[in-house]
Amino acid sequence: MRLIDRYLLREFLFWLAVFFAGFLMIYIVFDLGLDVHRFQQAHLRGKDFVEYYFYEIPEFIPIALPVAILLATLYVVTNHARYNEITAIRAAGVSLMRLCLPYIVAGFTLSVLLFALNEYFAPHAGDMADEIMIRRDPTVKAQHFLTPSFVFVSYGNAGKPHTWTATVYNSKTHEMTTPLITWPSSNGMDLSISANSAVWTNHVWVLTGNVVKSLGSSTRLLVTNRLALPEVPETPAEIQSDIKVNKYHSITSKTRRADIPLNDIVNYLRFHPHPDRKMRNWLFTKLHGRFAGPFACLVVVIVAIPFSARSGRRNIFVGVAASIFIFFTYFVLQQVGLTFGETGWMPSWLGAWFPNLFFGIGGLYLMSRVR
Repeated sequence: MRLIDRYLLREFLFWLAVFFAGFLMIYIVFDLGLDVHRFQQAHLRGKDFVEYYFYEIPEFIPIALPVAILLATLYVVTNHARYNEITAIRAAGVSLMRLCLPYIVAGFTLSVLLFALNEYFAPHAGDMADEIMIRRDPTVKAQHFLTPSFVFVSYGNAGKPHTWTATVYNSKTHEMTTPLITWPSSNGMDLSISANSAVWTNHVWVLTGNVVKSLGSSTRLLVTNRLALPEVPETPAEIQSDIKVNKYHSITSKTRRADIPLNDIVNYLRFHPHPDRKMRNWLFTKLHGRFAGPFACLVVVIVAIPFSARSGRRNIFVGVAASIFIFFTYFVLQQVGLTFGETGWMPSWLGAWFPNLFFGIGGLYLMSRVR
């Protein structure tokens, strides 16, 4: 049986590599054709193109890999069925589940590898691709770390929210221009501190230039040119976490295909243990989606096997048509599930796992019906 396993796995991996490489080539050519004007404006050179697509490709892999696995499984299993190889193996007493074990193990292994790629490499690769696009424009590169009209609310101070606003926040130097910090006092009035600038230094926020501490809108408690705030608990790490998550959450921002990393979700929940209901639904749907998404590699194998394992001399392109239909249906169900989970119409875990459960259970049922 080991010899048969190696044969089936070799055929599967060969066609997986062929289809995956083909998808990557199509993606690069298509993307290059659409964005050539953007590359020209960024003054990129030949070396920059190579580096850019080296870091850009990991964001395309979560889309290309499941489709390549689906197409490779349909193609290979259909081809084996065409020439009655599956019939011969099953006639020797090998069950369909045992026969397809190499495909299932490969699908599970690729799911784990895709999860690791999504979490540990793809987000950083996307950032590196952005850096390459602006590396030859010093003006844009300097503004890359700036957050204009900065607003940040922290609930980590004994339930009393600290609200920070600033004209500009520099995430690289941790500097704020015209910062204003407000929080409720024990007598019900708001305390506020304003200054010309603020900077994080020696693990404490230091405000400089016309520093004014007020109670309410009229009572000034302190006026100075420099003030350290060791009692303020917010750190640049907490602020950066808030900026990242809100950037992904904003519908006006260009969210990268790599989506929000698991580490950023966990950090945000650590700094904001009790987010509002809308943010909570969105965060936990994304959290479950980080695990559910990569396991599409395993699910497409389970679905493809019963579609292609029936004996008969069918046209090999039936597998191609089936893969298009399956992928389209999976993509639609995935988007519906994520939308319902983020809006609270269904539990977050169900919204993220819905297409995997639908196709996984359906595939196992169809596999049990194959004769």
